[in-house]
Amino acid sequence: MHEEQRLIRKILTESGNTWAVVGLSSNQERAAYGVARVLQRFGKRVVPVHPKAETVHGEQGYASLGAIPFPVDVVDVFVNSDLAGAVADEAVAIGAKAVWFQLGVVDDAAYERTRAAGLDMVMNRCPAIEIPRLG
Repeated sequence: MHEEQRLIRKILTESGNTWAVVGLSSNQERAAYGVARVLQRFGKRVVPVHPKAETVHGEQGYASLGAIPFPVDVVDVFVNSDLAGAVADEAVAIGAKAVWFQLGVVDDAAYERTRAAGLDMVMNRCPAIEIPRLG
């Protein structure tokens, strides 16, 4: 557990401030919308990644991670667990430093692949819950 807390702190404080939020749309009812707002409040640039490529919280959206024309530090994943592994693989392909699977998103094989590729990763956690705890 201590190792996971260290990784959470590292991702939130040392991995960079550009966060691609996969599954973020303008739907205010979705958890991604509120979490993205919290990340912005804590100084993160939030990049929406959604098939609709909508602008959310003032940031241009993109249809995929590969369509983002600038470096991404952390990929925050709000898709179903059965789709999350492909997103983690895309995060590796674009050179992200870390992958964050949201609460309820678990894929142990993707976790192993992502860590083996040298990225930091946490699963089944929410940065909007963790970041205020950093104090």
